[in-house]
Amino acid sequence: MAALFTGKILTANREQDEVETERELGRALDNKVLLLYFGSGQCPRCRQFSPLLKDFFLRLTDEFYVERASQLVLVYVSRDETEEEQSAFLRTMPKRWLAVPFGDTFKRELELRFAVSEVPAVVVLKPNGEVIVGNAVEEIRRMGPACFRNWQEAAELVDRNFLLAEDFDDWTRRSITDPIRRLKYKLDKKTEAKNKGRKEDGEESP
Repeated sequence: MAALFTGKILTANREQDEVETERELGRALDNKVLLLYFGSGQCPRCRQFSPLLKDFFLRLTDEFYVERASQLVLVYVSRDETEEEQSAFLRTMPKRWLAVPFGDTFKRELELRFAVSEVPAVVVLKPNGEVIVGNAVEEIRRMGPACFRNWQEAAELVDRNFLLAEDFDDWTRRSITDPIRRLKYKLDKKTEAKNKGRKEDGEESP
């Protein structure tokens, strides 16, 4: 994936750090599903969609929701009219987002390469740069974090050990209650066997 950004610069959200060396880009992007988010903080449709995308991203990467972050990275490709608008928008978004610097002509290259004509648009890419979904906006709206499983499968990532928060919660509840259920089942069986033995001996069961 780093090959897509060879010779380019990405900035870390709310930081002055630039991710530009081949090694840094490789660490940040390789073996991950990449989302290119084409949007604008001033676009009405983007203002409706961006909070959904923020929640989507956090539910897949934030330790509050998942045991471990999924193999997902997002790069914001803005259509904001000023650098201040882009910065103001990014301040409301997750810290893990990366962004193409404001004014970088590479943004136009990406729009042309992935045939983006309207915003919001979310292009989903494999680690090798192949397109999984040309525009996943409606899929994200409809399915939420569950659609990442399909992308992960299509991307053939090396590490498939991913667990959605809801699944993790279910697993935790099962792991806590199952031993109690099994214990109760054993006690019920013992009581049943004891009562059966008393009946055979002519005793009345209580």
